[in-house]
Amino acid sequence: MLSLGLLIPFGAGHAPASIAASVAALTAPATEPAKHVTLVRDGVSDTVETRSATADALLAERGIARAPEDALSVDPAAPLSEGETVVYRAAVPVTVSVDGTSQALRTPAATVGELLARQGVAFDRHDRVRPAPGTAIGTDTVVTVQHVEAWTELVRRAVPPATVKRWAFDLGGGRSHVVDAGRAGLRETAYEVRRTADRRGIIRTALVSRVIRAPRARIVAEGIGEYTALSALAQRSIEGTLRLAGAAMSMVATAYSAECGGCSGMTAIGRPAGRGIIAVDPRVIPLGTHVFIPGYGTAIAGDTGGAIHGNRIDLGFNSNAAAYQFGRRSVTVYLIR
Repeated sequence: MLSLGLLIPFGAGHAPASIAASVAALTAPATEPAKHVTLVRDGVSDTVETRSATADALLAERGIARAPEDALSVDPAAPLSEGETVVYRAAVPVTVSVDGTSQALRTPAATVGELLARQGVAFDRHDRVRPAPGTAIGTDTVVTVQHVEAWTELVRRAVPPATVKRWAFDLGGGRSHVVDAGRAGLRETAYEVRRTADRRGIIRTALVSRVIRAPRARIVAEGIGEYTALSALAQRSIEGTLRLAGAAMSMVATAYSAECGGCSGMTAIGRPAGRGIIAVDPRVIPLGTHVFIPGYGTAIAGDTGGAIHGNRIDLGFNSNAAAYQFGRRSVTVYLIR
């Protein structure tokens, strides 16, 4: 007041207009500073300059009358700040039909899925929702939901192959070799699936099952080595040992080679004589039979001889020296196949 008095001429009856304006400016409320905010209205973004203090005031400034059903991303009465983003979406009229019961309402939801979530309508991939959950909502959109309580479901599962073990006399004891890796089969089962009363669980009932691809067995050869390995074999599988012993024959073996006098060098099965080919009595061991002889190894019954009768066999060698070294002795012959 003191400073104002100094500006007024002494004894003047009325203050000049310019002085009155200055007084009014000093006593008027402070004006809201301008700020820049982003207004997103129904999906359309616009950066505006405003002196509005709140989001509600901003909407009024832009000519938008907000209804209670409309969506606003911020507190309408909270102060606006520089650079803030305000998202507004006006509610539109829609119709929602759930299991035959329809309801008309207004919603600011952007998609069908958002609308159903706002309305508390649960659904999953088995239920029928039209339009699809990702469809945009427009004025007078009609959304229908038909809950499905039971359906048929096809489930395919692998059928693991069985493992078949075969004894291999040409492998050392304790060693193994995968002959055939096999292949898993495929089984298809049809289930009736029904929801529980609270729709929180499901009950599956198998209807029919079929193998659409049979598995192929996995074949593994297991080595048992020489005759001395049979005891270890018995520890692993007494049943396998008994099968092996059931195919054993005690015989008298005489060594021979293709170098002997009068020998043609070609066997009865058309293979050259030598180690791995033995002469047998076909009435006792059929030609083509695979055998194992401890101290000699695996062989095939591939020849006959005039002196080979009953439990007598000749063992082929690649040289006379090797044949002489073996000589003649009693052996056990194991029939493999």
